[in-house]
Amino acid sequence: MRNDVQAIQDEYPEDYAWCYGCGRLNEEGHHFRTYWNGSNTETMYDPNEKYTAIPGFVYGGLIASLIDCHGTGSAALALHRKNGFEPGSGEAPPRFVTGSLHVDFLKPTPQKVMLKAIGAVEEIHPKKWKVTTEVFAGDTLCAKGEVVAVVMPTSFVQQN
Repeated sequence: MRNDVQAIQDEYPEDYAWCYGCGRLNEEGHHFRTYWNGSNTETMYDPNEKYTAIPGFVYGGLIASLIDCHGTGSAALALHRKNGFEPGSGEAPPRFVTGSLHVDFLKPTPQKVMLKAIGAVEEIHPKKWKVTTEVFAGDTLCAKGEVVAVVMPTSFVQQN
């Protein structure tokens, strides 16, 4: 993981920071962190061995979760930038939910190897963004995915 960069998830307001995949306030979660790397987005993750499919390989559900949260985080980065802001600006970023998720598993993903998700973002509607993601274990491309991320409706906020 990279803690030396400002990730979009670091900026989510507390009401929206509970996602199991990327929520910084979910103590049991993965804490995926997505940031810009040039014109692409990136998330680094070192999976714990408890996410085993078969000994020596990462569980595919974790890979899907990485692609999912990387996609929504990437969309948030892109819309935040379009609105004139960057992480660290003090302005709360938009929050996205998953409209669709597609994952292709290309090769078994080995354990004990840092994973890198690299995303490309495309606006397809003012409230929808498409993010294509490649997941690498070292230099090996293990999975590809696509997320259509939708600006989170205000009705998703829990009412007390």
